[in-house]
Amino acid sequence: MPTTTLRIPTKDGQADAFAAYPDGDGPHPGVLLYPDAFGPRPELERKATELAGHGYYVLVPNLYYRQGPAPVIELPELIDDDNRPALFTELMPLIQEHTAERVLSDADAYLTFLTARPEVGDGPVGVIGYCLGAALALRTAAAHPGLVGALAGFHPGLLVTDAPDSAHLGVPELTAEVHLGLAEGDLTPEALAELRTSLDAAGVTYTTELYPDTVHGFTMSDTSAFSPEGLQRHWDRLLPLLERALARS
Repeated sequence: MPTTTLRIPTKDGQADAFAAYPDGDGPHPGVLLYPDAFGPRPELERKATELAGHGYYVLVPNLYYRQGPAPVIELPELIDDDNRPALFTELMPLIQEHTAERVLSDADAYLTFLTARPEVGDGPVGVIGYCLGAALALRTAAAHPGLVGALAGFHPGLLVTDAPDSAHLGVPELTAEVHLGLAEGDLTPEALAELRTSLDAAGVTYTTELYPDTVHGFTMSDTSAFSPEGLQRHWDRLLPLLERALARS
């Protein structure tokens, strides 16, 4: 699949990004892919390239571009229980600075850039998020209901919080079809019940599924949380969702 690196103009500068797209003439449905807390890296590039092989133009932005190009911290070859705490010590200030206001400002820029690409068609786009990125994907889909047709989140974090601007409060604005693939412990039973109640009340077409024998981060092969079975289940849910929800040019 063709791949390229790009710079996306934003209100606060330029976000570096990775894009993968199919060979041959477009246009293709667009997909905005939010990485997990560790940011863009070869693992995310592999996911984008896999999606491109199924006919999508996939854009993966660097969430932390205000601090510099990806990777903004040095990442080990394998992220495991030994090095994870030190990595999050570095990442937490960046995550805390990535406020809902910044998320929405960046989402506007990312979607404007994605839909203007000559390779991308005029139909609805998909938004996918992993871990922290699932909350960003939800905020993005809620802020752009006329544009986002598919929303998927895997091993999500920070979807339901006590904050007055919790991501799940945007559910009433959703028009996208939604799938959430969870590991045990990603959401408390109370948080999951609250999220489902919100989705039901909004009339959203959705599925939430607990993926068996998985832990948080199960789709990421560069972490000790990786589950090959969980990753395959993720593809088995994600690809039909995109096929159903995104109009093909």
